[in-house]
Amino acid sequence: MPNKDGHRRFGNIRKRESGRYQARYPGPDGRLRSAPQTFARKAEAERYLSLIEAQLARGEWIDPERGKVRLRDYAERWIAERPNLRPRTVHLYQWTLGRHITPYLGDMPLNRLDTPMVREWRTRLLTEGVSLTMAAKAYRLLRAILMTAVKEDELIRVNPCRIVGADQEKPAERPVLSVPQIFELAERMPERFRALILVTTFGCLRWGEVVALQRCDIDLSAGTVRVRQAFVEHRGTGLILGPPKSRAGVRTVALPKATLPVLKQHMSGQVGEGPEAFVFTGESGRNLWRGNFNKLVKWSEAVAAVGVPGLHFHDLRHTGNTLASRAPGASLRDIMARMGHDSPRAALIYQHANREADQGIADAIDQAVKAARRKPSKRKPKRTAEGDGPGDGPGRRGELMAR
Repeated sequence: MPNKDGHRRFGNIRKRESGRYQARYPGPDGRLRSAPQTFARKAEAERYLSLIEAQLARGEWIDPERGKVRLRDYAERWIAERPNLRPRTVHLYQWTLGRHITPYLGDMPLNRLDTPMVREWRTRLLTEGVSLTMAAKAYRLLRAILMTAVKEDELIRVNPCRIVGADQEKPAERPVLSVPQIFELAERMPERFRALILVTTFGCLRWGEVVALQRCDIDLSAGTVRVRQAFVEHRGTGLILGPPKSRAGVRTVALPKATLPVLKQHMSGQVGEGPEAFVFTGESGRNLWRGNFNKLVKWSEAVAAVGVPGLHFHDLRHTGNTLASRAPGASLRDIMARMGHDSPRAALIYQHANREADQGIADAIDQAVKAARRKPSKRKPKRTAEGDGPGDGPGRRGELMAR
């Protein structure tokens, strides 16, 4: 605002040869700073100086020089300075950053990023064929990086990632197996992997959790599985054994009684005697890799045969979660604890706090299994004359269901 003799009380404005107006103002250190852009009208420059003056008065002003760091450099440092990230998460962040963020926005200074620019970037991703799910993941990563620049480092004043709905994913609904389909799928696996299917499904375990189970984690008398570690596959490094995905991932899960005979047979015939022997391994005794498993067990043929073509291994956990959620009397906290989900609402549900409710869930699933087994099958058994070998007939596929 100008004072009585026509001079401004704060900052100054001068007209350039181009006809545009430049605004300058003193920072808290007394050094004169220029606005990052010139203005077409003097009134716009005056409004800019008024805003800067108000920010300084409220203690909200941020030195524009600090925000000149490139997004590429700041994002790479942001990932490197988070030591608690799991190796797989670091890899995914680096891949997403290099594939979907820095090629478009990497050379842009942080203080030049604005919401229209972010909106244009997201639109370009979708136009170029990036899925809505992947675009949402990239948007959330960019938003988290810039939130640190706002809240912690104070490099910029406002996070430009303010697009409503851009962080939301809408994945297709995944299939849920019926109880008979679960057991039929297990029967179609090679013998050493049948228990793997049942433990993963009815225990609601992640791939990395189930393949990291050791003999000391299995309590056959109590019918429980203890989850305390998980394998992570890291390109260039190999399998890394570490803690589960979150604190809530450390848990003890009760299995339905109907699954225990298969697990007992597996433990006696396929697992080493030592307490540290891994429960599920390949024929050579080596740890399983997710990328090799489908080919190893002819997964595509097996899931098509049970009527769910396109089923992913992770859908087994989804199936188990669904069965658990249907158990009567189990609260949301009980279900989240069994699944190993971590959230503010479930932060106190840890380790042994829900053992009784968890056993109740397992018992309810067990009743569902028994009820499904009592129902007569409507499918006609195949004859050996139609091409099935002696080990492939209906009697063999019904072996597990009859146990």
